Amino acid sequence: MPIAPPPGGRRPGGPGGPGPQGGPGRPGVPPRNPGEERTTQMPPVNRPTQREPELITHREPEDEFLMAGVGAGVADDDDDYEYDDEPELTEEEERRLRKKKLWKRVRIGAFVAIGLMILGPVIAVAVAYPLVDWPRPNDIAADQDKTITLLYSDGTEMGKITSPGQNRTMLTYEEIPDTVKNAVMAAEDANFYDNPGFDAKAIVRAVWIQATGGSSGGSGLTQQYIKKATGKEEATITRKFTELVKAYKMSNESDHNTILTAYLNTVYFGRGANGMKAAAQVYYDKEMKELTPSEAALIAGMIQTPSWSEDQEYSKKRWEFVMLQMLQKKWISQADYDARQYPTPLPFEQTQPAGLDGPLARVSQQVQNEIDSQLIGLTMEKAQKVGVTVHTTIDPKMQQAAVDAVNSVMQGQDPELRTSLSAIEPQSGAVRAYYPGKDGLKGIDYAKGTIQEAGSSFKPFDLVAALKMGKGIGDTYDSTPRTIAGVPIRNASNTTCGKECTIRQAMKESLNTVFYDMVASPNGTGTVAVANAAYEAGIPKSVMVDGKAKQLLVGEGGGKPNAGIAIGADNAQVRPFDMASAYATFAARGIYRAPFFVTKIAGPNGDVLYQHVDQPVPAFDPVEEKSRDIADNVTEALKEIPTYSKIGCAGNRECAGKTGTHELDGSIDQNSKAWMVGYTPQLAASVWMGKDAGNVPIKNKEGRAIFGSGLPGQIWKKFMDGALAGAQKEPFAKPKPLGNFNPPRKSEPPPPSNTPSNTPSNTPSSNTPESPTRPTKPTGEPCQGLICPPSNPNTSTSSKPGPGNPTGGRDPGDT
Repeated sequence: MPIAPPPGGRRPGGPGGPGPQGGPGRPGVPPRNPGEERTTQMPPVNRPTQREPELITHREPEDEFLMAGVGAGVADDDDDYEYDDEPELTEEEERRLRKKKLWKRVRIGAFVAIGLMILGPVIAVAVAYPLVDWPRPNDIAADQDKTITLLYSDGTEMGKITSPGQNRTMLTYEEIPDTVKNAVMAAEDANFYDNPGFDAKAIVRAVWIQATGGSSGGSGLTQQYIKKATGKEEATITRKFTELVKAYKMSNESDHNTILTAYLNTVYFGRGANGMKAAAQVYYDKEMKELTPSEAALIAGMIQTPSWSEDQEYSKKRWEFVMLQMLQKKWISQADYDARQYPTPLPFEQTQPAGLDGPLARVSQQVQNEIDSQLIGLTMEKAQKVGVTVHTTIDPKMQQAAVDAVNSVMQGQDPELRTSLSAIEPQSGAVRAYYPGKDGLKGIDYAKGTIQEAGSSFKPFDLVAALKMGKGIGDTYDSTPRTIAGVPIRNASNTTCGKECTIRQAMKESLNTVFYDMVASPNGTGTVAVANAAYEAGIPKSVMVDGKAKQLLVGEGGGKPNAGIAIGADNAQVRPFDMASAYATFAARGIYRAPFFVTKIAGPNGDVLYQHVDQPVPAFDPVEEKSRDIADNVTEALKEIPTYSKIGCAGNRECAGKTGTHELDGSIDQNSKAWMVGYTPQLAASVWMGKDAGNVPIKNKEGRAIFGSGLPGQIWKKFMDGALAGAQKEPFAKPKPLGNFNPPRKSEPPPPSNTPSNTPSNTPSSNTPESPTRPTKPTGEPCQGLICPPSNPNTSTSSKPGPGNPTGGRDPGDT
């Protein structure tokens, strides 16, 4: 009986078996003649159960690996089909097989991913498109200019902040000059007219920059309009996707001219200005059509970070970028670009709308600056859209006490004299009174807008540095005039303290020789330690003055300060406001709290948008107890000075403080600045006095030189008495002695004076506790460096650098 071929096997007669041509068979099996029926008994073979032959057209295609000859049951010779034992794959063959299968899966996955990448966003946009709508410019403008209400600390209303663009009309495309349009596109989206609501290249570039650690938004001008108009700026994929779909829909339903017009009517430019028309007014007090290309470029550059509008370094950088973009787009000529000059904006205070006036106008400015700062996490742009209520730290009673004190003491005085008063609550950092000058926004902010030599009011920071290196207020120094570290140093007034003068007594008499020796001698603290002590107390390392960042308490080129810092001269330049903050740290027993003006911001429904949180930090040592001990020892050295200077607090209330003057350059009997800084446990305040011209003499109405214990001291006393009237009298804590504490005997009463105690004289005497520190030259003793006055008072001092004066100019010598 003939044997049927197995499925997939060869039919008899094919290659490898006896066929019509009678080819050789398998080894050991005799060939058979044609037509002869096989009868030979074959040995049993291992075969699968036979089944019906399949039509070739119904067979399933073999696995590609079997087709390639890999796998069991496929004959590789020309014999009749026969099932042999399945051969085992080698390790290399198994590796190749796994690799082929892996790559096959990778290819399939890649094709699926690419498909999803292409089709997914398209489908997502198609689904979201009918569900979103873009904000209309008129609706947005109506919500942008809401009034901000300011409240005193007791909840009564202080005043309101209005927007420069309030009740504005919407401009048409034709009313906006090309200069403005080009500047804004150059700043934010130079290819605006070439994209469909978004710039795909910019988005890809932004993704790459962010993935590599940079920062970039990638938003085109249309997307920015959507973001600014909706007020949604959270860094999420959902927000970004929705913004993109809205921008795409806006582009489809309107044209580029309409979008650009909407943007220019509503975008925030800083200084409280929404829209380019208002921005032109608050930056240059001009109509928009009058702006030069350079002015338009500066305003447009502020769109990116409007809260930095007063940072001159930042605005210059942005202005340069916009001008270059305008040149590259041929919107200005090369000649215009080469002739460019930075268009300095008008001072902020000159361009703001009428509202609060006098000192409270400056309070309003400080509130706005604080809202725009990163500390609060809000912006004036958002605050104006919402119409918030701001709870400030200003105490109405203390603010009025500041105004009354200045007005009372300064009545009839030289009208060119300028003064400031800042008061801070030590236990919170809250600014309770702020008098930066009588002219409000029309003048200079003399509390935070100027830096001045602090004179002897800086000496407590010398003491902090000394205490930290193991000294005590009982340690003694030679107080006689002598040469220290190569520089002749003398005191401003006669003293009987002698060669063993305690630091405590030297602080009370403000003896230059002791503090210069304490800092500048080979065994002294060094100037860097003094600067660090001031930083720790609350003097910032840099501040903004006239739109520029200014480093404080550093020498030339940012190096260490020279020895003049020991007696409050040369590099000891600070803002009066910061001195109040630093002395508040002493009052708070060594705990620093950053000063602030805003306690809470509430929305129109009363919802709290911001709440100040107390963040106390040990100032002088990470260990709170050590920082407290240092501050208490400083207070111990300062608490006799107000009474000694005849400006003590009323009703025997305990208070501490230090006077200071900076002597007029080239003069030995006139001063150019005067200070009084002091505190009780409940309140710290600083008073500064000087003139706009700087190096000019300051005199009272009797024509006498003004010292710290004079007009500034009188203002300080009158303010403290009024601000604390009715408040509980709190004593200072008893200090834990540090180093050689050596408490001296109870100090003697102040020397007799013909001047009534409540009206101290400005005339210095041999016993005047605070007088100019520039020393007088003893007869027959040579002067070195720049400590001594010139032989001719009408000639300026030498600018030659010398010991203790590495920067040249006048060397320290004033209190």
